[in-house]
Amino acid sequence: MSDQRRKALKIILQLTCQILWVVGLVVGLSGVYLLMNYRQSSLFLSHSYITLPAVLALASAAFLLVSGCLGSWLSLRESTFLQGLFVYLLVLVFCLESTASALAYFHSTKLDSEIAPLRGVFQNYTGSSQDLNSRAVDAAQEELQCCGVHDYRDWLETSWFNRTGGLCVPHSCCNSTFPSCNGAVNQPWQLYAQGCQVKLEIRLQFVLSFLIWVSPLVFLVEVVLFLTVAQLMRHQPVMDYQVLDKN
Repeated sequence: MSDQRRKALKIILQLTCQILWVVGLVVGLSGVYLLMNYRQSSLFLSHSYITLPAVLALASAAFLLVSGCLGSWLSLRESTFLQGLFVYLLVLVFCLESTASALAYFHSTKLDSEIAPLRGVFQNYTGSSQDLNSRAVDAAQEELQCCGVHDYRDWLETSWFNRTGGLCVPHSCCNSTFPSCNGAVNQPWQLYAQGCQVKLEIRLQFVLSFLIWVSPLVFLVEVVLFLTVAQLMRHQPVMDYQVLDKN
């Protein structure tokens, strides 16, 4: 292989490794976002298995960043050992990212069952600031801008609604565009129209879909790196051996 072609391959390796850093940061941020969503909505979810794609995505991101650093180093020096280690890390990233993508797809198809506890948490609402479930419900309705499980009428079937006289829903249901809203059920236009189940599903579906669709990008970058490193390994410079004098 000519020195000019070898130099071109090393430039491609350097540029692709920089893309690898960017992809690693994107994958890591998507994993962090899913973990943050789980932390905020853990009371509404059936189990913690939905965090597995996030954990694998974070591990994949860490290896992507390490691989990017190692690949950049390889573009500056010759080392068969480091080239082999680089390929090994890329294979490891492929396995982690594939598993994360498969788990994300599995959970994205099971969101209805994942959010099954949501109705029970709303039914146990007491309105007390000392109650963890009640604080979680109010926080979810304010943050997601939703009311009830499907809509505000879900509150009409709760024991809390009957105990409070059957006139108002929690103030966290009030649309922020109506400052005078007091949660009165006879003024439903002042309440958030959508239920929290739909909003929560949309949020989780977004991050899970992102984890699924970022995988082809990772694989594409890895294919370019595999081909580049394979060319470099195939045409290693010939080492000159000399017979050492006994003296």
